[in-house]
Amino acid sequence: MAAKKGAKKAAKKGGAKKSAAKKPAKAAKKPAKKAAKKVKRTPNAAFMAPKQPAPLLAAVVGNNPIPRTEITKKLWQYIKKNGLQDAKERRMINADDKLKAVFGGKSKVSMFEMTKLVNKHIK
Repeated sequence: MAAKKGAKKAAKKGGAKKSAAKKPAKAAKKPAKKAAKKVKRTPNAAFMAPKQPAPLLAAVVGNNPIPRTEITKKLWQYIKKNGLQDAKERRMINADDKLKAVFGGKSKVSMFEMTKLVNKHIK
């Protein structure tokens, strides 16, 4: 009797697999649901608050108080304008004299480490 139960279970398992494989793909797709109205995101006030760059950083981005997001944009403009991004390893930035002072004397910094080093020069 136990053999019959085991055979029934195996038949059910095997049968379920076969029937799933035999189902044809649905020809017509369901109409897409209407997307919820997108709410325009408001920027975080901490990112948009004007910060005063320290004198070493001000030599690169300017002396006026600007938000941290703009500081990063101006840094990238400076890096691209002066061709300081490493040609082989694009994540690395080769610092010139101005950036070397901002980066704490390092001549080569990754773009991820750059923001950490720059934040030390923002008041």
